[in-house]
Amino acid sequence: MPPSWGLRGMTTGKRALIVDDSRSARVILSRMLEQHGMAVDTAESAEQALEYLHQQRPDVIFMDHLMPGMDGFQAVQAIKADPQTATIPLMMYTSQEGELYVSQARALGAVGVLPKTVRPVDVSRVLYQLRLLPDRRHDRSALFDERAARAAAAAAGGGASIAPAESSPPAEGGEPVDLTATGTGTWAVPTAALSEMQGRMQQSVNQLVRDQLAEQRRFMLATFEAFARRMSSEIKDGIAKATPPPAEPVVPPPPPTPWWPIVLTGLLAVVPAAILGFLYWQSQQAQAGLARDLADAQAQAASAEARAQAALAPLPADGPAGLNSLGDPRSGPPGGGPVAVEYVPYAEAPLANARLERLRTLAATLEEQQFRGRIVVESFIGDFCLSGNAADGFTVAEATLPTQKCDLVGNPYEDALSPAQRQSVAFANFALLLAQRTAGAVTVETVTAGRRNPIEYPEQREGSTAGDWNAVAAQNNRVEFHVVPSG
Repeated sequence: MPPSWGLRGMTTGKRALIVDDSRSARVILSRMLEQHGMAVDTAESAEQALEYLHQQRPDVIFMDHLMPGMDGFQAVQAIKADPQTATIPLMMYTSQEGELYVSQARALGAVGVLPKTVRPVDVSRVLYQLRLLPDRRHDRSALFDERAARAAAAAAGGGASIAPAESSPPAEGGEPVDLTATGTGTWAVPTAALSEMQGRMQQSVNQLVRDQLAEQRRFMLATFEAFARRMSSEIKDGIAKATPPPAEPVVPPPPPTPWWPIVLTGLLAVVPAAILGFLYWQSQQAQAGLARDLADAQAQAASAEARAQAALAPLPADGPAGLNSLGDPRSGPPGGGPVAVEYVPYAEAPLANARLERLRTLAATLEEQQFRGRIVVESFIGDFCLSGNAADGFTVAEATLPTQKCDLVGNPYEDALSPAQRQSVAFANFALLLAQRTAGAVTVETVTAGRRNPIEYPEQREGSTAGDWNAVAAQNNRVEFHVVPSG
C-alpha cells in the first residue's frame, strides 16, 4: 500500500505565530494550521507579538493589517528592522484590496497577502510554498516495480508486452533475463504480472481518494467547529443583552412643591445676565472673525503671489535639453532651481490636491517632448506660528497676535506624517500609472527635504506679529518639482 498523503497523527515540528485582535479569526486560522501538524501561538496585538519574538523564533508569522495601537505595517517594519527576526517569513492578511496595498506590503518585507476570509486551500498553498510542509509528490510510491515485472515475465515466458529498456534486468543468479521479443519491438509480459499491476494501481487510486476525502473532512469539521463556537458566543451575548434588568422598587413621589415662586426668582436673576453675556460674546466673535479674515487674506495673497511667479516660469521651449540637469536628489537638494513650485497650506498633505495637478501638467508636457528621466518631487516644511494645544489640536494664529504669544512655532501636522501619509492615494496611483504608461521612460521620485534651504524668518521682536511670521512660513511650506534627464 502506498504511503498516505494526509497528516493525521503527524507533527511537522514547525511553529506559527498568529497576530490578530479578533478572537474568532485567531481560532479559525489556528485550526487550519493545526490540521497540518503545526504548533500555533497567538498574540492579540502587535506589541504583544514583538515581546513574544524576544523569546521565541516561529517558522512563519501571520499578521493582520488593522489592529488597535500599532498596525500591521508598523509591526512588519519593526520585525524586518531587527536582524534577529528579519529572516522569518511573514504573511499579511486583510479585508482591503488593490494592487497599491499589496505593493506596500511586499515593499515592507511581507512575502504575500491573504484575504481576511482565508480558506484552507490558501493556507495549504502558503505552507507548501514556504517549504514548511513536505512535498506530497515525494511520498508517492511506484504503482509497480518494473524490475519485478521483468523478472516475472522472464519466469512465465509469455503474456502481455512491455517496452524494452536499454538492457534486460538481471535474474537472481546475476545473468540477464532473456525475454521473448515480439515482432513489434516489445517484450512479452505474463498475464499474472499484468493483473498484479492493475491491482496495485486500483489499490493506490482508492487509497488516494480515501486520503483526500479524509483531509477535506478534517478541514470542514475544523471550520464548522469554529463557526459554531462563534455563533454560540454571539447568541449568549445577545441573550445577555436582551435580558431586562430587574425592576427597581417604586418609591412614591414626594408631595409637590409650588414651583412658580422659584421660576420667577430665577428668571429675574438670569435674564439680564444672559442678555449682557450674549452681547459681550457677539462682540468678541465679531472681532475674532475680522482678525481671522485679515490673516486669511494675507496668507492667500502671499500664496497667490508665489503661485503667479511659479506660473510665469514655464518649461524651456527647447525640450528636455533645456531642463535642469540635476544630481542625485537623495544626496541632498538638487544643484539647479526647480521647474515649478507649489505652496502647501498648513494641515494639508504635501503630495495631493494642487501639487497633484501640477505633476499631471508637468508629466503631460514631458511626454509630448518625449522626455526620458525622472521627475523629482521635493517637499519642504515651514514652521508656523500656531495657537492651541496638543490635546485639542493647533491652528494658524491670528494675524494680529504678537509672535511672543504663539503657543507653538513649528509644524506638528507634517512632523507626524509617515512617508505613506505624505501622499494621497491619487498621487501614488498617478505616479505608478505614469511609469507604466511610458514603459519606465518617465518616473516620479519623492524626496522629503525637511527644513533645508528655508526663506529667512522675521526676527521675533516687539511689534512683530503672527501674520508677518506665517507669510514667510507659507513660502517655506512648499513642494518643488525638478526634472532629471536620464544618463
